[in-house]
Amino acid sequence: MQSRTDVIIVGAGIAGLSAALDLVRGGKTVVLLEARDRIGGRIETREDMATGAAIELGAEFIHGLAPEIWEPLQAKKILVSEVQGESWCVSRENNLGPCDLFGQVDDILGKLTDEGPDESFLQFLDRQTVSPQAKQWARSYVTGFHAADPGRISVHSLAFGLRAEHQIEGDRAFRMQGGYRTLVEIFRAALAEAGVSVHLNAPVESIQWEPGHAKVSTRAENGTHSFESACVLVTLPLGVLQAEASDVGAVHFEPALPEIKKRALAQLAMGKAVRVTLRFDERFWEKIRPQSKSKTLANMSFLFSSEDWFPTWWTTMPLKLPILTAWAPASCAERLTAQTESFVINKALGALSNNLQVDQHELERRVQAAYWHDWESDPLSRGAYSYVTLGGDTAQRDLGLPVADTLFFAGEATDVTGHNGTVHGAIAGGRRAAREILGL
Repeated sequence: MQSRTDVIIVGAGIAGLSAALDLVRGGKTVVLLEARDRIGGRIETREDMATGAAIELGAEFIHGLAPEIWEPLQAKKILVSEVQGESWCVSRENNLGPCDLFGQVDDILGKLTDEGPDESFLQFLDRQTVSPQAKQWARSYVTGFHAADPGRISVHSLAFGLRAEHQIEGDRAFRMQGGYRTLVEIFRAALAEAGVSVHLNAPVESIQWEPGHAKVSTRAENGTHSFESACVLVTLPLGVLQAEASDVGAVHFEPALPEIKKRALAQLAMGKAVRVTLRFDERFWEKIRPQSKSKTLANMSFLFSSEDWFPTWWTTMPLKLPILTAWAPASCAERLTAQTESFVINKALGALSNNLQVDQHELERRVQAAYWHDWESDPLSRGAYSYVTLGGDTAQRDLGLPVADTLFFAGEATDVTGHNGTVHGAIAGGRRAAREILGL
């Protein structure tokens, strides 16, 4: 079966959804092709039936006051809450206390610059004359926040990203009522009203193209379908674009993508992260009073450590629910990828036991529900979110450049405003590509 439209969008993640909406508003007919059985891409929200809480398997926080997210939420009068509470840190000596080195970490990050030759963050960190503890927490920040290998991530990109974050108060974190599915639903409803055709369970196998014409072939249970258009917008995750031709979920371009795209793909990396969210029978940590401290962990929002498996944890503050989320980035995540759910939960509880000095068997008895998704092993994502490697100053721009006004590219990995790896960066990338297609 064949059908023709103005624009085919490959991927119904948030970048594809935002681009589709701008394109139909610009008078184009659009078909969205999505390999999953749902839209949203690396946004996936579940509901914990016992508490009614939104459980995020992918994106969770709104970072700062990005208009790409705030404007649609405010238009629909969606409640947004700022993350509140206290940050606690576990030292290498296993002492739990308020985080007191973050000022030194900020000083270190404040020295990042994109002037002069590029270097990796580890190279930069080696030259800093600060305490080993401050270096450890600075490295943990870059590893945890960017899900990146500190020996590969570009200092130029970090400096640029910090400036971009400052402009939108990116150090502030928020959550929206209902979780990120609320934002996805806003886009879905608008596209449905506009009559946009969304094909789910339609993995794209190949994109055959020549200037001014493209044919996209999908494979589904009910056979192969072809769609033709004047142009194609590709919003696939970086990890999928980097996949080998023989890999599950890979897309074959015919003719192959030009060299500038291949270089860009080689200069970007897909960050690794594994997260697991646990609901307990109660907020047991409220009763924990660290040694020599006058207060408990009742108002804890984040817990940081150098634990090997899950070094970062957070609560649902300001909502006081019996829920904790564990975060394992970069090398920590590598050892968890492709493991069983029971293995991942066991390692998470072991990390929590070490950090809070609570018997692991007691924690196991208290767990009532667990949620996780292995994004690294998922062939439709192949990782968490992107970062720029050493020497990749132009990689995001080059990846996003149109090819012969026929192939267009969007997604957080193509963001050139310093917001790659974020939902608002993905939306901005989708809108940028829509403007290019509309000739604006």
